[in-house]
Amino acid sequence: MNIFEIFSARLATALNGMIGDGRLPAGISLARVVVEPTKDPAHGDLAINAAMVLAKEAGQAPRALAEQIVAEIARDPDVLKAEIAGPGFINIRLQPSVFTKVLKAAVLSGPAYGRGAARPQPRINVEYVSANPTGPMHVGHGRGAVFGDALSGLLAFAGHDVTREYYINDAGAQVDVLARSAFLRYREALGETIGEIPEGLYPGDYLVSVGQSLAAAHGPALRDKPEADWLPLVRAAAIEGMMAMIRDDLAALGVVHEVFFSERSLQGRDGNSNAVHQTIEDLRARDLIYEGRLPPPKGQKDEDWEDREQTLFRATKFGDDVDRPLLKSDGSYTYFANDIAYHRSKFTRGFTDMIDVWGADHGGYVKRMQAAVKAVTGGQGTLDVKLCQLVRLLRNGEQVRMSKRSGDFVTLREVIDEVGRDAVRFMMIFRKNDATLDFDLAKVVEQSKDNPVFYVQYAHARCASIFRQAGEAFPDMDLSPAALAKADLGILTDESEIGIVKMIAAYPRLIDAAAASHEPHRVAFFVHELASAFHSLWNKGKDAPQLRFVNQTDRMSTMARLAFVHAVRSVLASGLAIVGVTAPDEMR
Repeated sequence: MNIFEIFSARLATALNGMIGDGRLPAGISLARVVVEPTKDPAHGDLAINAAMVLAKEAGQAPRALAEQIVAEIARDPDVLKAEIAGPGFINIRLQPSVFTKVLKAAVLSGPAYGRGAARPQPRINVEYVSANPTGPMHVGHGRGAVFGDALSGLLAFAGHDVTREYYINDAGAQVDVLARSAFLRYREALGETIGEIPEGLYPGDYLVSVGQSLAAAHGPALRDKPEADWLPLVRAAAIEGMMAMIRDDLAALGVVHEVFFSERSLQGRDGNSNAVHQTIEDLRARDLIYEGRLPPPKGQKDEDWEDREQTLFRATKFGDDVDRPLLKSDGSYTYFANDIAYHRSKFTRGFTDMIDVWGADHGGYVKRMQAAVKAVTGGQGTLDVKLCQLVRLLRNGEQVRMSKRSGDFVTLREVIDEVGRDAVRFMMIFRKNDATLDFDLAKVVEQSKDNPVFYVQYAHARCASIFRQAGEAFPDMDLSPAALAKADLGILTDESEIGIVKMIAAYPRLIDAAAASHEPHRVAFFVHELASAFHSLWNKGKDAPQLRFVNQTDRMSTMARLAFVHAVRSVLASGLAIVGVTAPDEMR
């Protein structure tokens, strides 16, 4: 039950009636009219901007138009009071019965409360993590993984058709370096003393198992072959081993992708057609490719720049700062050419809405990629790039750096194993993605109100404990949602209770807004705010017996408050599920 959506529809009906009787001109656009929460709850429950945005086109003073709109709104039986503020803003206070209906809807819906209706179109592709398959993931990858997964969960809950995708960067020079590093471990597994890992190869212990697997499968047969013979085989085995490790680490974080897309498959390798060539020829046929020379980049390094005649994509035609090269001097494709073909593939697979989650160091790549998507989709596709800032890993305020597993950084798996999936996921999403995150290994496991994940989970556990207490006090009480929804919810008149009910009423709108803006952190912020309000009400009940959730002498009051607690519990569970965090019934 989305009261903002409901009253938006009622307002539209009223405004269309005013168009019909000539008080508003025919053809006037209602697109900018919104119904939203008031900035200050003291001013009411809903704020309407209709008079302010329609006045000019209507040829009326905003306040005069507001008076007419208020007269229409005041007829609604669910409106307690409608008044004009300032030059023409309209504030609405709703009847208490509206919030009783909201609470009943939340009780009956359970954790599905706030879920959007199915929206099969447009299909949305969310690509995230996409770490190079050259070693274990670090905590920065973890932030992108959590953000992308939480965003996917949010979009799915809002009703969208979402596909979670991982792009395997298995075609660049880095996978050849990986193969040579694995070959060294293969020789080690055969009994050779390899000494210190040479500079330029990957030093971590994670390749030891790949070398052992190669030795078990091939014995010494590969050792004396020329590199050209063993490199493809070792590369494939190393990539397979690294992707198995990455999948396992992601699973430990609760992240599962539906699609793993290989970069190599775009280049005509392994029996596939050359999608990069096809993409370039398609752009060339539309006069979006030309041969030219680019000036050197100003003030920044661009690895694709070369001082020569080049094959260039007309990126400036689609909003980029300069045109972009697609072929290197040796005739191989630039990374950008591969990425264009990859995003064209997304579009041909039916995704018009694309969301990429990247590290902050790729910020300079955004405009060119958005230009490319406009070009290859003929303007039908959109690309939103969400950049995740750095994570500083701390322990009691001191920075943590080293790891034996990776050779030079603390791995994501080490962090998950130490503090648990829930702490990692919630804290990674409890800060906006474009802000640097300090992740303190000691603080995220504290059992205190200063630890956000504990504070929210504890609120859910408290809700569960209230039901256990009620079951002991009233063994014969029917505590099903259907029975709770029949309780006299008019009993809930304390301002703290009403404030929480109004928060619950705002939850469906929050889901829609967060999904539309691709901001899953807003869900984490909301459940933390709701948990805080609930804990405050719990503490208030210590001094005010009439506010206690279970009253052995008042069955009716207990039923009403249990319905209230069930609604709070449902919304907490819903929000935690969206961001991929468990909602425990007990804290251990």
